[in-house]
Amino acid sequence: MEHEEREKWLLAGRIGKEVREYGIKLARPGESLLSIAKELEKKTKELGGIPAFPPNLSVNSVAAHYTPKVSDETVLKEGDVLKIDVGACVDGFLSDTASTLIVGKNDDRLVRSSKEALEKAINSIKPGGYTDETSNVIEETIRSYGFSPVVNLGGHGLGRYDLHSGFISNVSIGGSKRFPEEGVIAIEPFSTNGGGYVIESSDVQIMMLKAKKAVRSRLGRELMDFVSKEYATLPFAKRWIIERFGQIADMELRSLSSAGCLHEFAVLKEKDGGLVSQAEHTILIDNGEVIVTTI
Repeated sequence: MEHEEREKWLLAGRIGKEVREYGIKLARPGESLLSIAKELEKKTKELGGIPAFPPNLSVNSVAAHYTPKVSDETVLKEGDVLKIDVGACVDGFLSDTASTLIVGKNDDRLVRSSKEALEKAINSIKPGGYTDETSNVIEETIRSYGFSPVVNLGGHGLGRYDLHSGFISNVSIGGSKRFPEEGVIAIEPFSTNGGGYVIESSDVQIMMLKAKKAVRSRLGRELMDFVSKEYATLPFAKRWIIERFGQIADMELRSLSSAGCLHEFAVLKEKDGGLVSQAEHTILIDNGEVIVTTI
């Protein structure tokens, strides 16, 4: 890997780590999710990056893809299981990292299960090694705590302006898939006291440009041009667009999605209503080394 490329991956990782840790400090009973999200976005830019995706602040049985709405009034309560999933982008080079905390409390077995699964998974990674060995480590660790791994969520590869490349399962599925000899991946265990399966809700707050197409609406063309220039192929929050273009943009975004211009990331919830814990780090594999960029 070229030195300049490597340094940008590492910088994106350092920024992601600082933003994640800042989010943990902000997450107190009575704090609103909207204020936390805005602070995390601001912090990312202050540190020299931009958000690789909108801060995901998913609570309790919500597993992923929840970022606050433009006028979100959700406030944290003591005992809430909060997943803070953030990432930084530096010239297209990305990081993706997450921690879970129990708001207002210090320790929890569910949180520990995903955290320990991540630590053991990272120790199992070998350049060119089989991904299923790591998946098995994740599954066994989470089950040893008496919880279930979420079977349809997992880790993934990272590329330049590409947040999700491939899938690294949190359960053993066999096969001969291998880690790269050189590249960047995210390992992302999810643990739950539910059945271990997430489903899509009707709520969508995160989108991504899928294809630029000819549309009749002038605002639609304006939105597509803006999204393409500002976010390229990275996910963005509906809130960001509405804050810039006004509430009318909400309806236009839906139209663009229906036309196949935008991809929607539905909010994901544990099927049985189980509480969900998540832990995640970005890992750089280069020249025989396995380097955690977000630790």
